[in-house]
Amino acid sequence: MNSQMRKLLLSNLQPLLCMKTFHRTAAACLIHDISCGKSYDQPCDRKHQRWLTRCSGKPIHGGLTQMENKRYFSCTANTMSSGRVIDIRSDTFTKPTPEMYKAMMNAELGDDVYDGDPTAEKLQDTVAKMMKKEAALFVPTGTMANLVSIMAHCQGRGEEVLLGEECHILVWEQAGISQIANVNARAVKTSPDGKLCLKDLEAKIRWRSDPHWPITRLICLENTFSGRVLPLNYLKQVRELADKYNVKIHLDGARLMNAVVALGTTPDAVVQYCDSVSMCFSKGLGCPVGSIVAGDKDFIARALRHRKVLGGGMRQSGILAAAALVALDKSVARLHVDHDNAKKLAKGLVDMKSSVFTADPQAVETNMVIIQIQDGTNPMTVCQLLGNAHEGEEAALGQPVHMKIFPFNGSSLRGTFHQDVSTDDVDWILKKLKFVSDLLSGSEREAVINGLTKLSL
Repeated sequence: MNSQMRKLLLSNLQPLLCMKTFHRTAAACLIHDISCGKSYDQPCDRKHQRWLTRCSGKPIHGGLTQMENKRYFSCTANTMSSGRVIDIRSDTFTKPTPEMYKAMMNAELGDDVYDGDPTAEKLQDTVAKMMKKEAALFVPTGTMANLVSIMAHCQGRGEEVLLGEECHILVWEQAGISQIANVNARAVKTSPDGKLCLKDLEAKIRWRSDPHWPITRLICLENTFSGRVLPLNYLKQVRELADKYNVKIHLDGARLMNAVVALGTTPDAVVQYCDSVSMCFSKGLGCPVGSIVAGDKDFIARALRHRKVLGGGMRQSGILAAAALVALDKSVARLHVDHDNAKKLAKGLVDMKSSVFTADPQAVETNMVIIQIQDGTNPMTVCQLLGNAHEGEEAALGQPVHMKIFPFNGSSLRGTFHQDVSTDDVDWILKKLKFVSDLLSGSEREAVINGLTKLSL
């Protein structure tokens, strides 16, 4: 193995130090051996050959060209161990706080499926009181929270839900309400701020008993929607419309507490117009797992049965519920920091006057920023450029910055702020965006993009 090959191999092993224990241990051994001059060109190095094959997806014998594997580079390019790594793909990437770990360790436990877990029951009682609902139910995920809610509302065959054409339930939950609950989903036009057009909503309610039609049973709203908050007066208007046609309302409040903080109100004020609500503890609030559903007692009794058949009954669930209780006590109070950081990024992009990136500060109401790509560059390409370190970057910025962000659609990115991203990180994000903007607007644009293409072959 010549020096050039050794250098390239080392550079691609370094990122694996921050991955799973198996990869981290093997990478450390390989880095040590290669740095000492040991070669892995020989077939006798079976153990390391197997490990390298596992990482790259191809056997490696006698050359690094076998490591130019799309899957390998896509998983390692954004996990570099050198420089500053900032992950704003989602607020689900947070790690539990020390207070959460302590609470989880000391939680009083029972069997939540058999005769109850005291910590889970405390969480359910706390949320029910907080939202001024009769009861609540702890579930593993937000997807399950929405699914059991819709199943609890739509109890007969041939029933229908009206929901936004771009809402999470319709787009990101695998059509579970149709494939599992046998409920028809009817999409309603959605404005960029998350509101369903009231005129369109009313027009799509099946208002008369006709054997040709499904029965409209439920309206689903989402708050927040891509970081936008539904105003209380709008929620009241939907309530009045639902009452007119005897239809229930379910609120997908995965980031409900972000809406509460943005509105400067209380949770019960936001959910007062809804018959049921779901809320996620692992989005924004920093918990490792868990969501909750709240509503009247009969609704929760039905949701409990649906949770069981979907495999959502967790035995010593108090371990997870303990973290959620800490989140309600501690994490909600700091959400305004995430909102401020999101607004700082949006304003910084406007002030940057980049020909590539921009954002609308007026549209940043909570912890999300939609970054528009103005020059037509593919969002996936931009994500790679932001995730990689580039020649001259350390000299220009002071250190390499590996920025992870979500490709939102064909012309934009979405950044989501959370407790593991600091105000200082926002400054580094802006520096990285400026650096990549200069790359894409400069004379080397095609060379930069072509370089990424070759790396992925």
